[in-house]
Parts: sequence; C-alpha cells; structure tokens
Amino acid sequence: MSEPNENLPAPAMGSTNANPPGIKFWDLVKEDARTQELGIRSQGFWALYTHRFGNWRMGLPKGFRILGTLFYRFMAKWTQVTCGIDLPYTVKVGRRVRLEHFGGMILIAESIGDDVTIRQNTTFGIKKVDGEHLRPKIGNLVDIGVGAVIIGGVTVGEGATIGANAVVIKDVPVGATAVGVPARILVRA
Repeated sequence: MSEPNENLPAPAMGSTNANPPGIKFWDLVKEDARTQELGIRSQGFWALYTHRFGNWRMGLPKGFRILGTLFYRFMAKWTQVTCGIDLPYTVKVGRRVRLEHFGGMILIAESIGDDVTIRQNTTFGIKKVDGEHLRPKIGNLVDIGVGAVIIGGVTVGEGATIGANAVVIKDVPVGATAVGVPARILVRA
C-alpha cells in the first residue's frame, strides 16, 4: 500500500462524499429521523436528508452521479422553499444534528459537529478575506439559540452555548456561553 502524498492538494470542497465515516447512508438517515422531534415529518429531517444525499451521490460513478445531481438540486431547492433551510452538501455535518425549529436557516459553515442543536432564524455566514471565503466551524455538543448569527472563520468550541440573537464574530472557547451583539463571553467552563 502506498503512503498518502502530503504534497498533493486536498480534494476540492464538495468533490467527495463527506458524510460521517463509519455509518452507512441509510443508517445515517434513520439516525437523523430519530434525532428530529417529528421524525420524517420534520423539516429538519428533510434538510438533513437532502444534505446527506448530496454527499452520498458524490461516491457514485459519473453516469449515475448526473442523475443524482439532478435529484439533489431539485431537493435542495424544494427544501429551501418549503422548509426555509439552506444546508449545502459542501458543509461537513456530523451525526445527531438537530434542526429544532424550521425556517430562516442559512447554514453555510465549514463544519458542524456531532450532537449540535440549531434553532430557527440562524445564519452561518461567509466572510471574504483576501479572496478567501472563511466559514464558521461549529464544535460538538454546541447549543445555538434562536436568531443567532455566526460569521466568518470563527470556531465555536465543544459544548459552547450561543444565546438567542447573538452575533458571533470571534472564536467561542470550549464550554463558554456567548450572548449579545457583538457576542461577548459570559461563562467559561
């Protein structure tokens, strides 16, 4: 077996299946249904299903991937219009993510960890710096309140809480609580 070449560029974002490793697609879909309060009747489930499918299709042979891409694009637009949730397949999403309430969610992040709860009217946004698009990184076990805005290349540490309507423009430490506009740290673990 050959060693990976460190000099090779990383694959382009969205060019591979970035679903969590170690779990099959349908098992991941079932887990997402169990995680959402209303199961498959939940808008959060449909957003996650569309996201997971968008990643899964990247592992298909090119001919089948074209059909998968058509289905994904239809489902992504349908999810945006009917559920009010924009979660592109290029966002690396962990397991047991709960989209607790639907509507007004723009979730364009670098990554969202495991066991994260996100509520309605939440925005994860891109900040362009020197031609580079910086996206938030949300750690595991993060609880994000209604109307929170997390912008740019900030990192929200594991177990952090983001208060309702907080605007996060700086890193949030592990276990901390961030509130206000702009967000300030209230509690550290």
